[in-house]
Amino acid sequence: MKKIKFFVVLNLGLFLTAIGIAIFKTPNHFAFGGTSGISIILATLFPRFNVGSFMWLVNGILVVLGLIFLGRKTMGWTIYSSFALSFYVSLIEKVIVLSAPLTNDTFLELWFAVILPAVGSALVFNVGASTGGTDIVAMILHKYTSLEIGKALMVSDSIIVLIAAYLFGPATGLYCILGLILKGTLVDSVIESFNLRKVCTVVTSKPDPIKNYIIEVLHRSATVEQATGAYTDEEKTILITVLTKREAMLLRNFIHQSDEKAFITIVNSSEIIGKGFRGAV
Repeated sequence: MKKIKFFVVLNLGLFLTAIGIAIFKTPNHFAFGGTSGISIILATLFPRFNVGSFMWLVNGILVVLGLIFLGRKTMGWTIYSSFALSFYVSLIEKVIVLSAPLTNDTFLELWFAVILPAVGSALVFNVGASTGGTDIVAMILHKYTSLEIGKALMVSDSIIVLIAAYLFGPATGLYCILGLILKGTLVDSVIESFNLRKVCTVVTSKPDPIKNYIIEVLHRSATVEQATGAYTDEEKTILITVLTKREAMLLRNFIHQSDEKAFITIVNSSEIIGKGFRGAV
């Protein structure tokens, strides 16, 4: 079941990315990095071939380089992702033929050109895979030089943006720069929102009903500690549990009904590693 979910989420992420490329990036010449940016530039220089065709070529070259310099084990699902993304872009270009941008609002199209691939990439990264492309170049540079992956990607993407500005004019170039900035910000934000959990700390003198509710109703566990109130010197019990947003709301409502004097703190966290969450075996 986990493998099926992984495969479905991976392909959904790649398909959303392909929609952003084929429908919004390509017609507007939004070349702000990655193999899609390279392919948009090449399709402009060689108009006999579309962006999807060049993505097959560019991704193929990068996969070969990755196998040579990184090895088959490191590449993993990157090989599949690279060619699947190329396939989806080619498929969308055949089904939806656009000779001009979808709308006359360039700024609106920029948002969709950024958001769709950002959400798609976040889905792919969140299941532990990669969309491939220039990520492979970054990994090679990181392995054989002191250059960090993030900086390597920024360098390669910046070069693509400069070429786009030269080919398509300063207005498109500025849109590409804006898209590049938004892309990096949105991917991180979307990944964090996918993994967002609530860390709930409850200080109470009636721990049993709350503990039973967490275990029997929410099907979660909790860490239980004994404590003493600094002002009252009363014996208290502290329960710490990690829940989803909905579960945290249910727990808060239950505590309000069962112990009005309980003290609750709820904080956000996107890095929960352990049983029942990410990184668990």
